[in-house]
Amino acid sequence: MNNDLEIRKTYKMYIGGSFVRSESGRYLPAQSTTGELLDNYCQASRKDFRDAVVAARGAFEGWAKRTAYLRGQILYRAAEMLQNRASELANEISRSTGVRPPKARAEVDLAIDRLVYFAGWTDKLSQVFGAVNPVASSHFNFTTPEPTGVVAVLAPDEPALVSLVSLIAPVILTGNSAVVVASEKYPLPAATFAEILATSDFPGGVVNLLTGKRSDLVSHIASHMDVNAVVDGTGIAEVGAQLQAGAAHNLKRYFTNAFSPADWFTAKAEDPYKILDTIEYKTAWHPIGL
Repeated sequence: MNNDLEIRKTYKMYIGGSFVRSESGRYLPAQSTTGELLDNYCQASRKDFRDAVVAARGAFEGWAKRTAYLRGQILYRAAEMLQNRASELANEISRSTGVRPPKARAEVDLAIDRLVYFAGWTDKLSQVFGAVNPVASSHFNFTTPEPTGVVAVLAPDEPALVSLVSLIAPVILTGNSAVVVASEKYPLPAATFAEILATSDFPGGVVNLLTGKRSDLVSHIASHMDVNAVVDGTGIAEVGAQLQAGAAHNLKRYFTNAFSPADWFTAKAEDPYKILDTIEYKTAWHPIGL
């Protein structure tokens, strides 16, 4: 008789650089596509979301002041750490979504490539999207991109990992901080990715990851006055309508990345112009010395 007790892992949320359980104490069972119980994960509440926004706001100023080169190095470090745990992530994707291991590994490899790709944009953004403007006076006129602030990011259900990476990287490379709502259907790969972020030199609060039900959080994301922008990758019309209604009330910026699951594996998901969704332009005048 086997008396070994099987202990299920409960994946925690990642807020302010720490792994925390939901303040409500609630958790949900993660199941495979065949109905097998895999592990448990925390169900985020309104209080958890508010805590994540506070953490993101606290991290924003310091992160935005980091040099573009350093932010790129930290993103690259995240790619290195993801590479080190690629087999684990592939197994997490495979057992959660039911895809075959080679396809799961291909998704992890693409997520690594996406991080490296966007890391390369950190110190090129100003040159490509900034400008020196011609003016009819003895001045230099410069326009430069700057981060927006705290950005809420909603990931689609699938693909569970590469979509998450493709949404987060363009937001944080410019100096924004993010509050991310993971896939509701397949949360475990995202929760494991948060463990990788924790060892990737990101200051606490730059990326905060919540798991649970979108329906518990969308109205709070829409109404929260300290969220500056929302990037909606869910492709769900009802979610988009609710978020846009909140944005109209408190002047959040709302952007949608409503890709099909297959599109996340194509060049559409690494369009550098998506970086511009969560930046603002600052124009400065400087007199020309004689």
